[in-house]
Amino acid sequence: MGKACDKQRSVISFFSGAMGLDLGLLHAGLNVVIGQDIESDCVETARANGQECIKADIRELDASDMLAAAKLNPEEAFLVCGGPPCQPFSTAGKRLGINDPRGSLFMDYVRMIAEIRPRFFIMENVKGLMSSRLTPDKDKGTVLKVVLREFKKLGYKTVHGIVDAVDYGVPQFRERFVLIGSRDAEDIFLPLPTHFQQHQDFDNRWLTLRQAIADLENNPGPCETFSPERLRFLRMVPEGGNWRDLPTRLQEEAMGGAYHSGGGKVGFYRRLSYAQPAPTLVTSPVQKASMLCHPTQDRPLSVKEYARIQQFPDSWIFTGTTSSQYRQIGNAVPVALGEALGKMLVAVAEGRAKVETKRVRAARLTRTARTLQRCS
Repeated sequence: MGKACDKQRSVISFFSGAMGLDLGLLHAGLNVVIGQDIESDCVETARANGQECIKADIRELDASDMLAAAKLNPEEAFLVCGGPPCQPFSTAGKRLGINDPRGSLFMDYVRMIAEIRPRFFIMENVKGLMSSRLTPDKDKGTVLKVVLREFKKLGYKTVHGIVDAVDYGVPQFRERFVLIGSRDAEDIFLPLPTHFQQHQDFDNRWLTLRQAIADLENNPGPCETFSPERLRFLRMVPEGGNWRDLPTRLQEEAMGGAYHSGGGKVGFYRRLSYAQPAPTLVTSPVQKASMLCHPTQDRPLSVKEYARIQQFPDSWIFTGTTSSQYRQIGNAVPVALGEALGKMLVAVAEGRAKVETKRVRAARLTRTARTLQRCS
């Protein structure tokens, strides 16, 4: 991956992380020529798997450096992809709203696209971006409006929405915001689902946790541990259950202060179910409010099980501490979702994403049939 450069299908990746999106694009027939990340462990993970990756802060990076590393000129890249973190910044030259993306790394991602001028771009992010407001004042507009306005300034046609990875063959519920842009106003669209909760064909149904990790049950590899206190309660929780399945007399003791707080609190003392897709993987499986306990074993999901759920190959190397590996995998885009995005762009680029037809309506068919009867 990333060795030979096919300029017709070349990809420049930002905020590359553990390379989940990049692997999916590779499976779709694209070529990730260069990646970038600020985290040393992410960069080392990429390099350990044969991927060229620059360790750099995007705020201090020139687009010309990425183009030179990719051996590309402006407008030659097929795709630029990445998920810029949208943590709020309160100041950026002048005071902006606490959620204003103009004060975040998002603007550096826009800058890269403006200078690289790829044929397409993909931006993925948390689904909350769709509803976040710039300030508590409702009259100030939304984060999404600012994001769309910035890409419109660059002349890109865009489509956006929320996609769920489970609908693309990932054994995990994982909703993400996806924004796709076309420099040349091509007929892009969000990739259509390939997997469904109910379907007449087994291969088109949602994938379950059992299908992903059952063979690792007794050989999971490196794994974090629950504290003895948390294990005491988890051992009482059945497969697919959580704190609500504890004896009533123990629930308040197990939950502590959270017992009287609002919300569903479904992640507390959560034991997963083999029969369902996994919930969204978080950056650590042992946090009290977002536990990911194995369906049948009294332990959290292992690093290898995390990787399986995100669809990394078993041969993929993750560097850094166990905690760092969990974080890298938990932050990744599932491979099959990346592949679906890549396949859509390839189909659009090759002009085969749509069957052009003139629909014949039922009323017209009836009139035609009557005419044939009269003529017979």
